Amino acid sequence: MGREIELKLDLSEDAASRLAQWDGLPEREDVAHLRATYFDTPDAQLARKGLSLRIRQSGRRKVQTVKGDGSAAGGLFARQEWERPVRSHMPVLDAQTPVQEALGDAVDQIEPLFETDVERTRWLIREGEAQVEVALDRGAVRAGAREAALCEVELELVAGAPAALFAIARRIDGEVPVRPAVLSKAERGYLLRGEMADVVKAEPVALDPAMSIRAAFLTIAGACLRHYRRNEALLLVHYEERALHQARVAVRRLRSALTLFKPVLLEADVARFQQELRWLAGMLGEARDLDVLHGRLADDAQAAIGQARAQSHARVREWLESARVRGLLLDIAEWLALGAGCGGAADEPVADFAAGRLQKLHKRVAKGGDDLAQLPPDTRHKVRKDAKKLRYGSEFFAGLYSAKKPRKAHGAYVGALEKLQDKLGDLNDLATAPSLFARYHLAEDTPLGLKSEKQLLRKAEKAHDALTEAPRFWR
Repeated sequence: MGREIELKLDLSEDAASRLAQWDGLPEREDVAHLRATYFDTPDAQLARKGLSLRIRQSGRRKVQTVKGDGSAAGGLFARQEWERPVRSHMPVLDAQTPVQEALGDAVDQIEPLFETDVERTRWLIREGEAQVEVALDRGAVRAGAREAALCEVELELVAGAPAALFAIARRIDGEVPVRPAVLSKAERGYLLRGEMADVVKAEPVALDPAMSIRAAFLTIAGACLRHYRRNEALLLVHYEERALHQARVAVRRLRSALTLFKPVLLEADVARFQQELRWLAGMLGEARDLDVLHGRLADDAQAAIGQARAQSHARVREWLESARVRGLLLDIAEWLALGAGCGGAADEPVADFAAGRLQKLHKRVAKGGDDLAQLPPDTRHKVRKDAKKLRYGSEFFAGLYSAKKPRKAHGAYVGALEKLQDKLGDLNDLATAPSLFARYHLAEDTPLGLKSEKQLLRKAEKAHDALTEAPRFWR
């Protein structure tokens, strides 16, 4: 069994062609045609257990590889790996790999599910004291009648420290645009077998009470980056308003994670990333505001903002393609890969830390939302933002409360939070409508399809009372 550490980067086919000619690569290269078949049970039991099984053929040589689920922070994959030569196109499943133990009797159901077919060009380069293999893969993933293009760079650490991978990645990005990849080839194949999505929601975060605070933060922040990158990848193909919304949600979730874990992070790191993430969310905000406004307006008013909305969508593409966004993603990925600079207190178990942070946020929302009807709109908006942080924190830490009673309380609590967020969101839309109407030359009396402020305040107060009375699942 070995352990691989590699940084995966996504790039376009045009960028790949330019990269292959980059003078930063040595003249000597190795080109191979690689065809890999991936195996699992029909219901993907191996994938659910965090394992992938493939047989890769290059020329006449066949190699079977089992990869275990390891840490994957923004493109840096560190995974256990079991490799062996095989003679046939069917896997050898014995005690030398974890597959048989993982599947039990279901091991007899193993069958080929999808394949990858790529041309791999490899170079060996040095970065200081480190040695890195650069592999450019260009080809396709195929599952049944479906096919998707595959174009990525893998930087695998042969010797030295992982920081070398990011130094090389930045030099590559200075030549051609690249972004941290968050999907393995196996994941791409499984996605191709399922329903093709035009938006990706946040996935559950796998935490357990035995985790350290550090491990929990790295898992949560990595999940946020993965959430963002998957929706960003969709937006780079074509604009989809739900994907834009989820990209902004991912940014907000990451900012909330930085706030929640601030006591164990370096203040300079938190300030730096909060500033850049706030900028990114703001750059995407105009398009989101126009999408929401468009959905609330009647047909004639929708037409009046059509041009402004189309222009905002085009700007989203420009911003996402900017060097500033790509650099931010690489910076976050490296920061997470190298441990995020967590202090000594981060080695403590996460359970008590999580309870304390959730309790503090709960008190802030409970106190801040007292007598909502008397609060000015900007103060209500602050309560709304705190409620979002509390909801994201509750979702992040859900895995720590998996027993039946706290799990039930968690569901009720998050449900109450969602209702409060919805009502405060409607109030915020009502409060910001005049400035949006003025900006886009809409009549002041343009109908928004919302209830009156008085009705919304009554519902918001009711939702706030329900939240403050809901049992706290972390107790």
